[in-house]
Amino acid sequence: MDYVLAIKSPVYGSQGAFLAYQVAEELLKANHRICQVFFFQEGVSNANALVNPASDEANLVEKWRNLAKSHSLQLHLCIAAAQRRGIVDEQAAGSQITNLAEGFTLAGLGEFSQAVLKANRLLTF
Repeated sequence: MDYVLAIKSPVYGSQGAFLAYQVAEELLKANHRICQVFFFQEGVSNANALVNPASDEANLVEKWRNLAKSHSLQLHLCIAAAQRRGIVDEQAAGSQITNLAEGFTLAGLGEFSQAVLKANRLLTF
């Protein structure tokens, strides 16, 4: 089955984003396909490269990046939500400075809509 995950929960401060990560792991273990992981609203904080959790906490940004790399997942951020919250790539920042974590891509709602249309299920966290 093909899934799209939509994550509006922040990287820390609530359990939604970590739950989404755990669901993604289990879906992939069960041989389902994740067409796209889309972060919006406060969920864009999951792609902030400057997140620096305590040593006894899980680094969720790193976990998403590693999961995406090992399973060829698309990690997309709503570009408008990201810019409002100060998460930028080189193009948006107009310089070499960026805090968009490696493996994440700024995207529009059109790309999210296309993925949802092709998927069997949409899960929102």
